[in-house]
Amino acid sequence: MAAPPSVRLTIADGPRAGTAPAKVNYARLDARLARLVEAKDMVGLGVAVVENGELRFVKGYGVTTAGSDDRVTANTVFRWASLSKGVASTLIGKLADEGKLSLQAPVSRFGTSLRLPGGSERVVTVENLLSHRLGIVKNAYDDKLEEGIDPRVIRTALGGLDRYCAPGTCFAYQNVAYDTASEIVRSVTKQSYQDAVKQRLFTPLGMNSASVTRDGLMRAQSWARPHVGRRTVPVDDAYYRVPAAGGINSSVLDLGTWMRAQMGQAKNVLPRRVLDTIHRPRVSTASARKRGTLFDRELTDGWYGLGWRDYQYVGHGIVGHRGAVRGYRSMIAFDPKTRDGVAVLWNSESAKPVAIQLEVLDAMYRRPFKDWLELDTKKKG
Repeated sequence: MAAPPSVRLTIADGPRAGTAPAKVNYARLDARLARLVEAKDMVGLGVAVVENGELRFVKGYGVTTAGSDDRVTANTVFRWASLSKGVASTLIGKLADEGKLSLQAPVSRFGTSLRLPGGSERVVTVENLLSHRLGIVKNAYDDKLEEGIDPRVIRTALGGLDRYCAPGTCFAYQNVAYDTASEIVRSVTKQSYQDAVKQRLFTPLGMNSASVTRDGLMRAQSWARPHVGRRTVPVDDAYYRVPAAGGINSSVLDLGTWMRAQMGQAKNVLPRRVLDTIHRPRVSTASARKRGTLFDRELTDGWYGLGWRDYQYVGHGIVGHRGAVRGYRSMIAFDPKTRDGVAVLWNSESAKPVAIQLEVLDAMYRRPFKDWLELDTKKKG
C-alpha cells in the first residue's frame, strides 16, 4: 500500500470522490491545535486523524527545537515510545497467523534470555508475555536499563525477583521483560528485529519514515528534538535497547498509516484475523485506572490485549495506547468498528495533548463540543 501524500488533508480541500462529508470540524481543530502548541510546556506536535478508514487530516505544529524556526511538518520524525509495543505484538501475531509460532508456546521454547521466579519462563506463554502477565512487579528493573545495563543481563536477573502473582493471572506492565518479544522474532525469522519489522510491516505499508533505532531518528531529514519543559535534552538511548518495548520512530503521517492498517485497511499486509487476535482483551487494567486522573477515567473498562489497550468511551469500544520516554510523548486511539481515530506525537513532556483524543472522538460520535484541551477554561485560584 503506497503511503498517503505528505501534505495536510483537511475539509478545506474538499471531500474526495466517494468520501462522506467530514464528521470533524477540521478548521476548528486546526485552530485549537495551533493554540495548544503555544503553551509554555509545548514545543512541537504532529496530529493525524482517520475517518471511516481514510486519512483526512495530517499536520505538524510548532518547531522541532525550542527557540528555532525549524517547523514541524507531517514528515517530521518523533519517537513512538510505548506505542512500539503494538508493532511487536502485530509482527508476532502475523508470524503466528503464518504458522511460524504459537501464541500458546512457552517463552522458553525460543531460547530467550528471560528468566522468571521459580523457572516460570517454562510456563509463561508468548500470549502472557505480550499481555504483561508474567507474574513479576510492574516495570521490573527499568532503572537498571536506564543505568546502561545490557537488557539481556537484566532479563536473566528477573528470575531472582519475588513472585508478584501467579503467571498468567494479573496485569503488571513491563518494558525490559516485554522486549523478550524481539528475541522471539529473531529466533523465528533468523533476522534482526529491525530487519524483520521493516521487511514484514513498514515497507509493505509504505511507512518510509519509520525506523527502529536511535540513528534512524537522528538521521531523518526532519526530526523533533526531545525537551523537558522547553529545554532541549539529549536523545536517551535506553529504550532503544529494548526495541520491542520502546524503539520505534516515525512521522505522524506514517503513524496515521499504521493506524489505518490497524483498522483493517491493509488486508494484504494485516489480515483481519491477525488484528482480531492482537486487539482482543486479555486482562483487566481497571483497578490501575481507578487510581488515575479524572481524564483517564473518561476512558472506562480498561483491558489489555496484545501490545494494545482496550477501553470503552461513551458506549464505543476503543483500541489504543500511550507512550512516554524522556522528552517525548505519544498517543493513538481508534474505533475499529467505525474506523475512526486519532494519532498524536509530541516532543515535550506535557500532558495536554492527551486530551486531543476526546475532542476528536466526541466529534466522530456527534457529541456536543467540550473543551477537553482547556484552552478556553479559566483556571480556579
